[in-house]
Amino acid sequence: MIKGRGGDQEVIDGLLESARAGRSGALVIYGDPGIGKSALLRSTAERAADLRVLRSVGVETEAELPFAALHQLLRPELARAEALPERQALALKGALGLGEAAGEDRFLIGLATLSLLSEIAEDGPLLCLVDDAHWLDRASADALLFAARRLDAEGVALLFAARDGFSAPGLPERRLGPLDAESAAELLTERDPHLAEGVRSRILAESRGNPLALIELPRTADPYTLMPLPRRIQEAYATRIAELPAGAQLMILLAAVEDTGDLGTVLRAAQRLGLGAESLGTAERAGFLSPSGGGVTFVHPLMRAAAVHSAAFDQRLVAHRALADVLDDQDDRRAWHLAAVALGPDEQVAVALERAADRARIRHGHAAAAAALERAAELTTDPGALARRLTEAAVAAADAGLPDRAQALAERAARLVEDPRSIARLAGLRARVAFERGSVHTAHDILLSGADRVAELDPLAAGLMLVDAGRNAWQLSDPRRVEEAAVRLRRLPLREEDGLNTAVDAVAAAADSLNHGPARALPGMRPLVLDARGIERGSYGLRVNGAFVAGLVGEFEWQREISAALVEECGALGMTGWLPIAHVTLAASAVYLGRFADAKADAAEGLRIARDFGQPHRTGYLEGMLAWIAAVEGDDARCAELAGRCAEHFAVTGIANGVAWSEWGQALLDLSRGRHMQALDRLESALAGPVRHQIQAVYFAPDQVEAAVRAGLPDRAKEPLDRLAEWAAAARLDWADAVLARCRALIEPGDELFAAASRPHGRPMERARTELAYGEWLRRERRKREARTRLRAALETFQRLGAAPWAERAAAELRAAGEIIAAPAASDKLADLSPQELQIVRLAVTGLTNREIGARLFVSPKTVSYHLYRAFPKLGVSSRVELARLDLGAA
Repeated sequence: MIKGRGGDQEVIDGLLESARAGRSGALVIYGDPGIGKSALLRSTAERAADLRVLRSVGVETEAELPFAALHQLLRPELARAEALPERQALALKGALGLGEAAGEDRFLIGLATLSLLSEIAEDGPLLCLVDDAHWLDRASADALLFAARRLDAEGVALLFAARDGFSAPGLPERRLGPLDAESAAELLTERDPHLAEGVRSRILAESRGNPLALIELPRTADPYTLMPLPRRIQEAYATRIAELPAGAQLMILLAAVEDTGDLGTVLRAAQRLGLGAESLGTAERAGFLSPSGGGVTFVHPLMRAAAVHSAAFDQRLVAHRALADVLDDQDDRRAWHLAAVALGPDEQVAVALERAADRARIRHGHAAAAAALERAAELTTDPGALARRLTEAAVAAADAGLPDRAQALAERAARLVEDPRSIARLAGLRARVAFERGSVHTAHDILLSGADRVAELDPLAAGLMLVDAGRNAWQLSDPRRVEEAAVRLRRLPLREEDGLNTAVDAVAAAADSLNHGPARALPGMRPLVLDARGIERGSYGLRVNGAFVAGLVGEFEWQREISAALVEECGALGMTGWLPIAHVTLAASAVYLGRFADAKADAAEGLRIARDFGQPHRTGYLEGMLAWIAAVEGDDARCAELAGRCAEHFAVTGIANGVAWSEWGQALLDLSRGRHMQALDRLESALAGPVRHQIQAVYFAPDQVEAAVRAGLPDRAKEPLDRLAEWAAAARLDWADAVLARCRALIEPGDELFAAASRPHGRPMERARTELAYGEWLRRERRKREARTRLRAALETFQRLGAAPWAERAAAELRAAGEIIAAPAASDKLADLSPQELQIVRLAVTGLTNREIGARLFVSPKTVSYHLYRAFPKLGVSSRVELARLDLGAA
């Protein structure tokens, strides 16, 4: 036990025990420099002698080298990559520089990392220790955090140690504080039992419980020097380095600026400077360097920082030059060392950095590419090359999820570019950054301004920007901005071969919808859906738009067809960037078609990926849909929680799609609970804002009618009835006509209208609500026998769909109609499955293997196995063979 960390070790020991039992977990340990994070990881490794241990340490100078830390962690087990699915194996090898990089999606690399950890854990529990995670290169951090969030049933414990600033959303964390007074005194006595009492008291007071300070301050010549931690610790190291022979000092500096810990590289550079093995030995005996096998590490990371920052400028140049001279076979690292010694413009080094950036981008090391291009720009004098490098740096920074840096670089580049293509590209980039930040209005305005600048020189580029602008304005429910984009599009001299006709028509239809009502938009929107249905592969943007528009025109089966194909294709090919929005449309189609278990699973998976991508607009959208589903299930607390999150996202982004779902869901919950006035007031209040322009305003019109009628305020039912009637007349869909008939029957009850409302159509929830309303009216008319038939059908459907509050209402009416209600029928077996279990089961019955299912759902094969065998008893089966015989309904 290390002193004063008993509670922290207990938490970590719990993770280790879980790993031994086949369960996985991750933990981020935060703390100030010197607080004992590294010591805690070392102690953990010692207590986990029965576990396979992999280690990686973030290095400040490696932060610009893509996948450097991931390679360090996985290097001992990379041979196992051959056992991964082919695309994952190729992606991981390409990222780590062990094969040809093909620019795979970065989340495919994260999935490959998860799969490899799972593969390693096949031989027994695995412990992964990542120290100084705040210095991880961005690509490694993305891959490791992706894997950490999906750990489940592999038997892997993954620990990160980091200073503040390391962002790991979704992972549990623990903060190390200062040692208590007793533990601090024990540690100081153990390290230096002969200190004078005055010096001892001063060190205890000034160290403020920092373990590294307690160890290092007694070694300094003047422990009374007042300076804040951790600078004091770094100065202590610098003082100790200065006392060493010059050769040992230079050896330590070489190890500090060499970014891989490769002992051979350090020794070759040292040899060029006339240093021998004795200098390395001196540095080791002084407690700075720890050579082991083919590597060399610092005993503590602050020693590296002290070596670099305390060295004279000319000595740092000497070290970088020596390393560059011995790295002929490592072009990327050589380029960075050459850049470090460049004191002015140097086109040769700039070209080397640009090539390094190209290689980094292919491996999805976008942060590294941005840094290399920015440094190349600093070495550039030619205005054209400078503009190009700044532009590419901005694009890479945006791809790396660094919006502030991307914005600054784009603004610098915008002052230099003149050609239309570059102008359009920068405008698109700045708009993208604004959109991802949630500033959708700003994104729209940037696109319009950029389109104006290039309209005459490149109409197609202008058209693409205006289509994006129209889409953004549609999501904002901003009629003026959509109309503005539509008008400008119509003015462009676009050609048939430009392929934008359908998109232009859709923007015009969106303008009609927002300005004159959704019924006007239907003729202009249907062609986009038909085009999307005809595309078998690729064209993701057009197909996503087609799926979205299918929901606007009420063709929910078409929406599900397009969305399901998209999710399957993007999952199989690793095109994860498209998955959140594809899951949005897939889940929406399931909601409309009454497949609530599927909708919940689809939306939950989309939300998980959207959070990984950092997409607040998609996150809010999916949270709104899940709030609606919780309302149908009767989960009041969950509905309120999700609606609150959705409202927070709306406050940031201004995108109304999600809040339209959540407001509708909360009103639907009120309606099902008999709170008719609350439901009516909520829907009318929602219509006073941007929700009035969303398609949900049509789809919740029947709820508004019912709330008004049941609240005894039929006059307030007229407007929503007219809204629905206008849309239904234009849509010409059986389900719309049936729901409209139900609304009219609620206002003026009669057999003819209820019979028209009861005609079969593809929306079981709406059909069951019609049966409920019809049965209620028949009971009031004292036609109890007929009422029981209708109410019984409604109850069975509500129970099958998992619509608990509606089932309670139907059961109450059925009892009032004179029927004794037996115990509820056994619930639908699928309803007993968790969303993830349902997804896995649905894929398993298609014949996919655990590895293939894991690749689709971004989880490990072990997790698939774990959830599959949890699902078996719920479904009453014991094997995949029996599972395949079950009728699980349409996916």
